[in-house]
Amino acid sequence: MSGPAVAAARVSSPLGDAFHVFDTTLRDGAQREGISYSVADKIAVATLLDEMGVGFIEGGWPGALPKDTEFFARAAAGELALTTATLVAFGATRKAGTRAAQDPQVRALLDSQAAVVTLVAKSDPRHVERALRTTLEENLAMVSDTVELLVGEGRRVFLDLEHFFDGYAADRDYGVRVAEAAIRAGADVAVLCDTNGGMLPLGVHEVVTDVARRTGFRLGIHCQDDTGCAVANTVAAVQAGATHVQCTANGYGERAGNADLFAVLGNLVTKLGLPVLPEGRLVESVRISHALAELANISPDTHQAYVGASAFSHKAGLHASAIRVDPELYNHLDPEEVGNDMHILITEMAGRASVELKAAELGVDLGGRTDVVARVVDTVKQREAQGWSYEAADASFELLLRAELAGSEGTVPVAPFELESYRVIVEHHAARAGDGAGDRTGRHVPAEVLSEATVKVHVGGRRVVATAEGNGPVNALDSALRLALADELPALAGVELTDYKVRLLAGHAGTDSITRVLVASSSTERPGDPDWVTVGVHPNVVEASWQALVDSLVYALQRT
Repeated sequence: MSGPAVAAARVSSPLGDAFHVFDTTLRDGAQREGISYSVADKIAVATLLDEMGVGFIEGGWPGALPKDTEFFARAAAGELALTTATLVAFGATRKAGTRAAQDPQVRALLDSQAAVVTLVAKSDPRHVERALRTTLEENLAMVSDTVELLVGEGRRVFLDLEHFFDGYAADRDYGVRVAEAAIRAGADVAVLCDTNGGMLPLGVHEVVTDVARRTGFRLGIHCQDDTGCAVANTVAAVQAGATHVQCTANGYGERAGNADLFAVLGNLVTKLGLPVLPEGRLVESVRISHALAELANISPDTHQAYVGASAFSHKAGLHASAIRVDPELYNHLDPEEVGNDMHILITEMAGRASVELKAAELGVDLGGRTDVVARVVDTVKQREAQGWSYEAADASFELLLRAELAGSEGTVPVAPFELESYRVIVEHHAARAGDGAGDRTGRHVPAEVLSEATVKVHVGGRRVVATAEGNGPVNALDSALRLALADELPALAGVELTDYKVRLLAGHAGTDSITRVLVASSSTERPGDPDWVTVGVHPNVVEASWQALVDSLVYALQRT
């Protein structure tokens, strides 16, 4: 025997079992190019999804994939403690011409000890005859036999009707017959799958409405994003009567991906008023979305609905003017509902309202100083015309704000250090083994490139000269500057460069282009604090880097 199924979840949404939020990140989402979860990753992903409050987590296909088999075994052994979700095993119906009890893949589903099983079945007659190479009646028997066995063993069964919408277009009755076979055998939900992702919202609504009217079954929806409509199609299905939605975190999935869990939840909860999550879970959206992106080793999508860093960012001065009066005028909901924040972007499009709102966001009190605001607006526009961009460099903008504010009060900010000069040397030694390109075995021998920087600064009333080497000119310059400041400004030891970006600006040719450098830094002494970003612009990339590095260190000193 396969042993008892893992116990179901203890916590649920206010709707309870009346509505299912079903996540398939670990199965369908893992089919995205570039994603490969280890078993430890899968446990971490499932834990985060449980924290989000989803009702069901499809963990993979035990018996078909060794990692998935191990994952279910470790979950059953107690390594995965779910408080909200129920773990689901995915698999196929029995093969044609066999008995379900004798099919090793079906037995593996039982052995997984998952309390719920999702079976996938062909619902398009063309797929049955061409892909499965069996008869339409045998396919129905495969569904009913497998469902009966699993239900008889105490498992709850959901049926994924693969290619349902394409099959419906060719034969509006056969897919319904497959659903009837499953429900009569004891399945709980018939999930209509837009496997090829070709549907549009009105079409989904019409089909779901028709199937619900004809059958009275509990229906689910599974949408791929090949038309860019997976989220809209999912919501349309719910509006047509579906009470089971299948999604993946951040829309991960094969080809263009799946319906994004966080966008679907945001729409269901805040737009349709459906309490499909336990209380207090929606606010975890941003945190969990970004944590799941880290586990997938994919940078978070900054423009992702609800949870993207730019989802509530405003650039146009007209928007900022309205937001200053009432934030709801240009936000479709309070960003805090999903754990996000509103951001004002400072660019050449910024007006006075943008500067005032951004200053408040950064904690700089302008105190109604319209003269300072006007100067900052003019300075930003002039610098943007020269290639500067403060849109992603809040730290540099804050330094500009504080300098203008101090100047208006007749004071001159005391710089923590003053540059006298710097020099950077890059020395290239060509490879000498073999013919200069490789050794005698044909292996490549890299050239040796050395970088050295010397910095002369005035700090703490004395002149300091420091020299350091680095793996590149910017690293050498950064090291030399820190070395020069170490005695007088020990707090800088906790500043760490975390990212470095260079962009060539339009309007200049090739290597003679003006460069813009963005430097992201963090504090090792205050790891919970957010990173800060600074900017530098100059035809010489080393000088642009110097400007950004100096701003980063000055900003760090002001934060201490």
